[in-house]
Amino acid sequence: MAADGTAADDAADDGAASGGTDVAAPAKPLTRRQKRKARKAALPGRDPVWAKLLVVVGAVLLVVSATVVTGSQVLASRYSNSVHQENLLGANARAGNDDKKEERRSSVSGPLNFLLLGSDLRAKDPEDGQRSDSIIIVHIPVSLDRAYLLSIPRDLRVKIPAFEPTGFRGVNHEKINGAFQHGGGGAGGVQLLAETLTELLGIHFDGAAIVNFDGFKAAVDLLGGVDMCIDQKVTSIHLGYDANGNYLSPEHGGRPAVYEVGCHHLESWQALDLVRQRKSLANGDYDRQKNQQKFIRAILTKAQQQNLTTNPIALDKLIRALGSAFTVDTNGVALEELMFGLRNVRPSSLVGLTVPSETQDIGGISYVIGLDEAQALYTAMRDDTLDAWAVENPTWVNPI
Repeated sequence: MAADGTAADDAADDGAASGGTDVAAPAKPLTRRQKRKARKAALPGRDPVWAKLLVVVGAVLLVVSATVVTGSQVLASRYSNSVHQENLLGANARAGNDDKKEERRSSVSGPLNFLLLGSDLRAKDPEDGQRSDSIIIVHIPVSLDRAYLLSIPRDLRVKIPAFEPTGFRGVNHEKINGAFQHGGGGAGGVQLLAETLTELLGIHFDGAAIVNFDGFKAAVDLLGGVDMCIDQKVTSIHLGYDANGNYLSPEHGGRPAVYEVGCHHLESWQALDLVRQRKSLANGDYDRQKNQQKFIRAILTKAQQQNLTTNPIALDKLIRALGSAFTVDTNGVALEELMFGLRNVRPSSLVGLTVPSETQDIGGISYVIGLDEAQALYTAMRDDTLDAWAVENPTWVNPI
């Protein structure tokens, strides 16, 4: 059931793996010197953390803000003003007509669908283009009291529609993460990706978000890290150490960090490394999707436990860190209104979903192909009956 992509994708995605020497993840963050070494050891022109984890924090915008800011319009307005807003959905994938959008400015009503994604921009290699390797759809049912996190496999074989702004003529069969590139990256890339998903699932989106990694890491640091339960041993192919405990990537002979089965407290840099891993997981990208969903819940749980509404200084720092991390499209709804509308969503009410699918080699290229159950999933999302679908299809529900 693992979705591994092409060999070229694997090389660009994760780099070369080393032997799996068991080394517990260290208890202290990297020094500046070690971080410089890490950047030098990374693939040229690419931030590998950004590529895989940009999307994960998008859910914070949709849920954690409601959890910690509810009841404070001043703080909510400050947060709203700190977030960059842009047209990420275009016209074809946007939910509702103008009249409905006017209604939503004064009232948030479900069901709601939000698109969250991360881009993989190779700034020093523009000819290699941009890909959206991490895609999550957040579905909020009409009750507005829980959230379904549906991870879309990056290699899912789909039809990508034409996109006039870039002159793209459309293609019948391509991996879904190519839509971001054909849309020109940035806002255009999100718009084409959203249109692709609208054609695939038959849904329209009530909002979208892209997240900046640096702002996200600062926010998790302010929360004091996260607590996550790991259900299988994970060996890092990115983070490793020499005999003296200094940073040395496994690619260059370092002993890889290992995350053992069990519940652990993780600093931000450890959690980021953990949820990037794919190659050492039994089900590859499918298991990585589950770990990303667990990470979202861990962030929301930690924010709830912090009781930030009683600590205005800490809350203000978190708001500024989160606000600087986001580019959003709220479909005309004031951000503070959206926060308040989602106030009843709690970490315990999150449900992780995987698209029912399997890998197939077609013409020498590895794709992820949706199964019959996937069509039923898409129908349930349109009809807001995911509760029943999840009960009937437990294989594709992730315990997070």
